[in-house]
Amino acid sequence: MSRDVDVAVIGGGLLGLATARALLRARPDLSVTVLEKEAHWGAHQSGHNSNVIHSGLYYAPGSLKARLARAGGEEMIRYCEQHEVPVKRTGKLVVATSTSQLPGLDALAERGRANGVTVQRLSRAEFAEREPHVAGVAALSVADTAMTDFAQVCRALAAELTVLGAQLRTRSPALSFTATADRTVIHTPGEELRARTLVNCAGLHSDKIATAAGDRPTVRIMPFRGEYAEIRPGRRGLVNNPVYPVPDPELPFLGVHITPMLDGSVHVGPNAVPALARQGYRWRDVDPRMVAELLRDPALRGLTRRFWRHGVTEISRSLIWPLFVRDVRRLVPEIESKDMRRHGSGVRAQAVTADGRLVDDFVISRTPRAVHVLNAPSPAATSSLRIGSRIAADVFEQLGHEDSARTVREESAAA
Repeated sequence: MSRDVDVAVIGGGLLGLATARALLRARPDLSVTVLEKEAHWGAHQSGHNSNVIHSGLYYAPGSLKARLARAGGEEMIRYCEQHEVPVKRTGKLVVATSTSQLPGLDALAERGRANGVTVQRLSRAEFAEREPHVAGVAALSVADTAMTDFAQVCRALAAELTVLGAQLRTRSPALSFTATADRTVIHTPGEELRARTLVNCAGLHSDKIATAAGDRPTVRIMPFRGEYAEIRPGRRGLVNNPVYPVPDPELPFLGVHITPMLDGSVHVGPNAVPALARQGYRWRDVDPRMVAELLRDPALRGLTRRFWRHGVTEISRSLIWPLFVRDVRRLVPEIESKDMRRHGSGVRAQAVTADGRLVDDFVISRTPRAVHVLNAPSPAATSSLRIGSRIAADVFEQLGHEDSARTVREESAAA
C-alpha cells in the first residue's frame, strides 16, 4: 500500500513526537506520520536517561544548546504540569570535591549566569546544611533544575498527537528510501509513504538514515553506554536532591551523579563507555558489523588518540565495581559497596567528526526535502519541545509555508 503524506517523521522519541506536535499545532491541515521501529514510544534514549530537566548551566553561551536549554526547560515543566506528567522543581548541587576543582566550579558559575541560570556559590558549611552527607570544599546551588519522567512525556505527546490527527505507527522501521521527482518514498514493512518532507529523528541510527535517504552527513554516530546503579532503600536518605560533580571540560559528559527520582528511588550514574552495538545496553550486546565499521573508521582512531586515558578509566570503572564505588564515595564518603546495586543503562548517540572530535552542540542539517537531527545529546530531552518547534519551522520553509515558519519561530521565542 502506498500513501502520500506531507511530512514523515522517523523516530518516536521526544524529538520526533515534539516535532510532529509543533507541525500540527501550527497547521492542523497537514498530513503527518510518525514512524517508530519499536513497539512503544521513547524506547531508547528518551526512556533511558536521568529524567532531569536541565537548567542550561553547562553550555557555551551562544551555542544552540545554551539558547534552547533554559527556555526549553521551563516549557517542558509547563507541559508536564498541563498534561498531568509528574514533575518537581528540585534544584541541584554541583560539588567541587577538591581545591583543584574550584577554578572549574567558578567557570561553570560564570557560564551559567551568562545563560540566565540562577546560580549561588555555597561554602562547605552552607551546602552541608542541605546535603550533610555530601563531601566537598564548595558547591554551586542551581535552582532551575527539575525532575520528571520522560517516558511518560513521550506517552503524553503520543496521546496529544492522536487528538491532533497524526498517523502514529509503531513497529514500523524505515527499511529503505527511493527519491522521486518531488517526494521521498519511505519503505516500511506495512506500507510505502510518499513524503514531501522527511524529518529524521532516529537518534542512534540518525546518521545511517541520513545516508540511506541520500544525504552525506558531516558526522557519524558512536554509541556510548551510560550505566546506572541504584542506592538500596535503607540508604536513600544520604542524598536529598540531585548532586553532580564538576564535569571534565574536555568531555561532553556530566560525570557520575546521584539523582533522587520521583518514585523515591535514588540512581547513581551514568558513566560513559563505548557500546559495541547501537543498542548495546550490556557488554555482551555486540554488533559485529558495526564494530567492523568502527575499526575501519579514521574517526575512531582520532577519538582513541585524544581520549584513550579517559576510555581506559571509564571501561575499568564499568568492569571493576570497587572503582565505581570509589568514585561515588568522593561525593558521599559514607556510601559503601553493599549500599548500591547495578540498575540498567542507556545508550547515548554521540556525534563524532571525521577526525575523531566529539561534537558538543546540537547538529541539525537540512537538504531540499529533509531535516536530519544528527546530534541531540543532553539537554535534548529538556529542550525537546523547543527543538521540535525549530525543526517544524524548517519543515514549513521546505513546504513553502513561510507564514507558518515565521509564526512558529515567533511563538517559540515569546514562550
